[in-house]
Amino acid sequence: MMRVLILILVMASGWCSAAGAVEVKYWDRLPLAVPLTVGQERVLMLDEDVRVGLPSAIAGKLRVQSVAGTVYLRAAETLPPTRLQLQSVKTGDIILIDIEALEGSEALEPVKIVAQAQSPDMEVAKDAAPVATPVPVVLTRYAAQNLYAPLRTVAPLPGVQRVPLTDSIAFSTLLPTERVSIKALAAWRLSDYWVTSVKIVNRGPGKVALDPRHLQATLYAATFQHADLGLAGTPEDTTVAYLVTRGSDLKHAMLLPPPKPEAADHES
Repeated sequence: MMRVLILILVMASGWCSAAGAVEVKYWDRLPLAVPLTVGQERVLMLDEDVRVGLPSAIAGKLRVQSVAGTVYLRAAETLPPTRLQLQSVKTGDIILIDIEALEGSEALEPVKIVAQAQSPDMEVAKDAAPVATPVPVVLTRYAAQNLYAPLRTVAPLPGVQRVPLTDSIAFSTLLPTERVSIKALAAWRLSDYWVTSVKIVNRGPGKVALDPRHLQATLYAATFQHADLGLAGTPEDTTVAYLVTRGSDLKHAMLLPPPKPEAADHES
């Protein structure tokens, strides 16, 4: 019965519902076609608030408004096929849509965009199949793209969540063998893994060779953006490290410094 229901839902994608006259489209990592009529506003409805990324070439030709999970598109003139990005404000996930604006009088119904749900059979098959790329690898790559790559080039990563940073982390114990300052930039979680990106700045008189074995934390993986730090005060004195933990965030993975030995009692 479940398979039949899912099949009906998939076949209904792209058709208007009789009750609400809403076109339903299912996002499954393939760009969704959303045609526009010049001078008419088309509404996209999502389950969460999103930012809209569009090419600068059409910025003055397409009015875009995004309010509480609803996106309003209105083309002032004909537009060639163009790809837009809808990025979740909460998770950073991206949905791709392909628009094209043509002259006409046909009123286009609102579009409801739904993330493609997986059937239990699909989930079992996914769990049974070998993972092509380990989660720590894709999570590290996603973090690096979010920090350095343009928004339009960030590949979607289903299931990833951005997590808040904890201000109370004592980073002075993370790399105690070097004179550096360390500050957290952002953190994400996927499944049972966390990745925290931290900025490392050289404060010492010489260059610093970065070695993940010197990090004082229980880490699953660690990746440095650069292999070393240049002299303090130069553009090369700063880099970013991507620290992957499993089962908890970086705060709980930090190793406390050993207690200082107490002074021995002396008998008079």
